Amino acid sequence: MKDIFTCDLRTNSKLPLGGKTIVFGGDFRQILPVIPNGSRQEIVNASLCSSYIWSNCKVLTLTKNMRLSVLASNIQETTTFAKWILDIEGKVGSLNDRETTIDIPDDILIVDSTDPIGLLIEFVYPSIVENAKNPIYFQERAILAPKNEVVQEINERLLKLFPGAQQEYLSSDSLSQADFVHDNIDETLYSPDILNGLRPSGMPIHKLVLKVGVPVMLLRNIDQKSGLCNGTRLRVIALGKRVRKAEIISGSNIGNRTFIPRMSLTPSDKRIPFIFQRRQFPLAVCFAMTINKSQGQSLSKVGLFFRQPVFTHGQLYVALSRVKSKDGLKILIFDKDGKLTNKTSNVVFKEVFGNL
Repeated sequence: MKDIFTCDLRTNSKLPLGGKTIVFGGDFRQILPVIPNGSRQEIVNASLCSSYIWSNCKVLTLTKNMRLSVLASNIQETTTFAKWILDIEGKVGSLNDRETTIDIPDDILIVDSTDPIGLLIEFVYPSIVENAKNPIYFQERAILAPKNEVVQEINERLLKLFPGAQQEYLSSDSLSQADFVHDNIDETLYSPDILNGLRPSGMPIHKLVLKVGVPVMLLRNIDQKSGLCNGTRLRVIALGKRVRKAEIISGSNIGNRTFIPRMSLTPSDKRIPFIFQRRQFPLAVCFAMTINKSQGQSLSKVGLFFRQPVFTHGQLYVALSRVKSKDGLKILIFDKDGKLTNKTSNVVFKEVFGNL
């Protein structure tokens, strides 16, 4: 990577970044850089506060929770809730380091064991059949979970409830021809069925099932100027054979309509010992999404589903802080025996706060 301490020919400066003023925006309470299979130290070392340029940065601290203040009807309750969210992540020097157990208040818990997942769905998506054609309905609602497999389960359940005929789109998967030449890979060992079954992070699944009106998430950057970025949420308007017509429901381009084509995608997951290509629409159903994918979003109704607890720094804080008011939050927690509980784990790497 090019050295950041380089001479800028236009300014004749040897200061960092040529003497230009650069604003870095972020929150170290949130999820740190994702390092696949990375250790705690590797994750912390990849953070900006561990960079050699950090000593040249001036830290400006924001003090007001603007997301919560938007719909603040009860100022005292909002202030208390905002403080509780901050305390979840742990104050500098506190005992809340690495993994600790958090008690969740009863008023935001799902406590009925008859059909707890159904109650969580009903809280976030009440009268979903009646609102299936309402473009505003899905803009600020989501169920969040730490892991993809739980998200997939919730999405499949809601897709079945959603009215209308479903349409399946199958990907075309193939091994990279370069692997055969350079690595002497036996193509017969990797049949299409094996490739179809792979679900690398950030890639669309082999069998994508959609219905008109369903919310989806874009998995690749297509046109950043038009708001078509990785993580953008859309609502399906029409289903064709070669393209999907969709309407943007998140970000600054809400209401814009666009066509999403099939794309040839290659996973970056280094755990897969070969290179393969998947041609598929870069979309995923997103009634539910992972906590990591929810970063940056503001939602009025949030359901948190912890079948398993969070597993890295900042996930619980991010999940709790997506909502605009305490009334818009419900949490469902299972213990290791699959029973309802009011306790969940939180993970904090407090050394990232050391230089703040």
